[in-house]
Amino acid sequence: MDFLKIDGSYGEGGGQIVRSAVTLSSITKKPILIENIRKKRKIPGLRPQHLTAIKLLAKICNADVDGLNVGSTAIKFIPKNVESKTIDENIGTAGSISLILQVLIPAISISKKSLKLSIIGGTDVPWSPTSNYTKYVLKEAYSRMGINFSMEIKKRGYYPRGGGLVELEVYPSEKLKPISLTQRQTKSVKLFCSYSDLSLDRIKNEVQEAENLLKDANLSVESEIKKETALNKGGSMLVYAHDSNSIVGSDGLTDTTAELAKSISKNFIRCYLGADNHLSDMLVLPASLVNETSFYRIKEITKHLETNLYVTSKITGCKYGIGKLDDGFEVRIIGNSDTAIQ
Repeated sequence: MDFLKIDGSYGEGGGQIVRSAVTLSSITKKPILIENIRKKRKIPGLRPQHLTAIKLLAKICNADVDGLNVGSTAIKFIPKNVESKTIDENIGTAGSISLILQVLIPAISISKKSLKLSIIGGTDVPWSPTSNYTKYVLKEAYSRMGINFSMEIKKRGYYPRGGGLVELEVYPSEKLKPISLTQRQTKSVKLFCSYSDLSLDRIKNEVQEAENLLKDANLSVESEIKKETALNKGGSMLVYAHDSNSIVGSDGLTDTTAELAKSISKNFIRCYLGADNHLSDMLVLPASLVNETSFYRIKEITKHLETNLYVTSKITGCKYGIGKLDDGFEVRIIGNSDTAIQ
């Protein structure tokens, strides 16, 4: 059997390259060999949350997988047909649910199948988009590209205990569509803060600080604070806005910085182009499977973006370019629908 080889140490050399590669493999039915997985990291090889994502995807597309164990630096992923499924899964740690959903949602929807998933793990954990970001930002972007899902966060799960519960339903895509995001026009912003076992006064102060900074930037803010149950204390904040020309979100965890409100608000304010930096790499995979041109403007080029452009072009044959603007960059992707399931 011929395998398409992917260098897992390319770019940022983290788990993102593995997630994107197996997702595209399942959609295109191309067997892949990923080598040098997380080679540059302090602890190289696959970690438990990577295993969960690959195992779930393998179950859905009936794949054969070699090398699927903690610490493995190479895997062979041999996909078969994607099937509609109903699955209950417990990660068993505070592993990121959001990163797992980045694998499952496009793989299922683009393959024109459906999924009902109940998953227990980390909803708001370090080095990962918050579940609120997935629900309110990524969902909007995917829906414009023809990928639809519904998501309920039934219980929060923070590091280190996890235990959060998310119920997800993914719907078959009727047709993938290109996306264009140029510059934020709206002045209306939403702020959502969820917390568990933290001082309400502290949360209110952080929200108030964020509101003040956003209002100073001539933005109107609609805020919501929600106390939720969890196995241990934690919290997250998301600032986001949508309009016809932009989808922008900025999020963070309450226990990772003493200046959460300032960090999230300033990051949102400076992302006044079409997409935020995190969304920029998440758009690449579906855009690589559309024959038309997708384009979006961003403030900076991230390692995750470079990594996803590398992986998608290698597997799908899509063409891409990044142009310099006076105040940022424009990403253009001409996809190749011949590689996708029709």
